Amino acid sequence: MNNSKTNTISESIAQGTYRETTIEEGFFILKFNNETVDNQLFKRDVNSNYIQFHFCVKGSGSFSFNNGSYRLPIQENSSLLLYNPQRDLPIEVSVAPHSWVISVLLPIKKFHTLFSTEANYISFLSDENKDRKYYKDATISPSMAIVLNQLMNYNLHPSVKPLYFKGKAYELLSLYFNREEDVDVEQCPFLVDEMNVAKIKKAKQIIIARMAEPPTLRELSDEIQLPINKLKEGFKQVYGAPVFTFLSDYKMEVARQLLAAGSHNVNEVGLKVGYSTASHFIAAFKKKFGTTPKKFVMGLSS
Repeated sequence: MNNSKTNTISESIAQGTYRETTIEEGFFILKFNNETVDNQLFKRDVNSNYIQFHFCVKGSGSFSFNNGSYRLPIQENSSLLLYNPQRDLPIEVSVAPHSWVISVLLPIKKFHTLFSTEANYISFLSDENKDRKYYKDATISPSMAIVLNQLMNYNLHPSVKPLYFKGKAYELLSLYFNREEDVDVEQCPFLVDEMNVAKIKKAKQIIIARMAEPPTLRELSDEIQLPINKLKEGFKQVYGAPVFTFLSDYKMEVARQLLAAGSHNVNEVGLKVGYSTASHFIAAFKKKFGTTPKKFVMGLSS
């Protein structure tokens, strides 16, 4: 396998979305995104050679093992690390409504190479522990939350996505094992400020809820009580794009889903996502997807 390329597998399960991205051979990022009103169940085989990291970015979920006889819940802003060299641990995760879970899977041999000079620091890499099963739950730090949100919400040209995902995967593992006493808070105090991160998340919720008539940056800044420069800077850091670039991409994705559902015509979809004229909507859709809404709908039935 060419390690410079990333393969992505996508699967929709009753509007719950599962995306699997190959970072390198045997190294995967899984994204479980449930924007429905029902719990969604996702399954994926994982053998005993793998170490698993699970992160709940939003909402909650529950991992099931031994045919449901053992469960591990996972809440927003929490993580699970799982490793059992004695038996396979297939993923069976129930993701709650409006919840996001990201998982990282990599072979234990690959993982060892990342810390070959740090075996005494990573406790389960020591000789006496290397063949024992391991479990750890922990809180997601603000800096990890930034990376996780960037993996969920990114605005990238397809040609740079493989490099971006690879970099973020390694960054996430680095932050996970970073010792708190070594964290340089002064390096980027904004990202360590959980209150500011919460305000940025609120800003995203506001613009999505009012996407047909979104507030201006000034109005949004006032509403979340965050200076406009910190709103602009922070939103881009958390979600990988400026506020209105993110909103435009979100609106186009909603439009694509509405058109695919077939319950609204092009004009109705344009109005629902905030375009007062069909021509503006058609131009925006074509810029994003390379085809007009009408041709997109026709392509679904061909």
